[in-house]
Amino acid sequence: MKLRIPPPLVAAVIALLMWLASRAAPAAAFVLPAGRLIPACVALAGVAIALAGVVAFRRVRTTVNPLQPEKASTLVTSGIYHLTRNPMYLGMLLVLLAWALMLSNAVAVIIVPTFILYMNRFQIGPEETALASAFGAAYVQYNSRVRRWL
Repeated sequence: MKLRIPPPLVAAVIALLMWLASRAAPAAAFVLPAGRLIPACVALAGVAIALAGVVAFRRVRTTVNPLQPEKASTLVTSGIYHLTRNPMYLGMLLVLLAWALMLSNAVAVIIVPTFILYMNRFQIGPEETALASAFGAAYVQYNSRVRRWL
């Protein structure tokens, strides 16, 4: 892969940008009904989805290192991977959405899709190329059956 920026670092940078944007645009603040309950539930769902992805990889003893997808020893298609090809990234996305809701700022919410755009272009695309090369037709079939995000 060309870029070697760990996805959690990408998420952290985007979270920082969301915080800075919310401070720079206080007029975009909103009141969220139920206060912190909704962000907490969204964050909890994100963490659970990401952990389910890690557990599925650990069960078959394949790498969870997103910077070296070519080292994957097994194509994981069961469990959470039956619903999404990228549960760890989906989990990070949900945590970012929870953060935006916690900040209660429309500008922060608008920044959330930046994570999807970045990940699709610079992380998931190269991963898919490496996995197609490693697993051939099995990966192509899986790719056509299961969505990238949800």
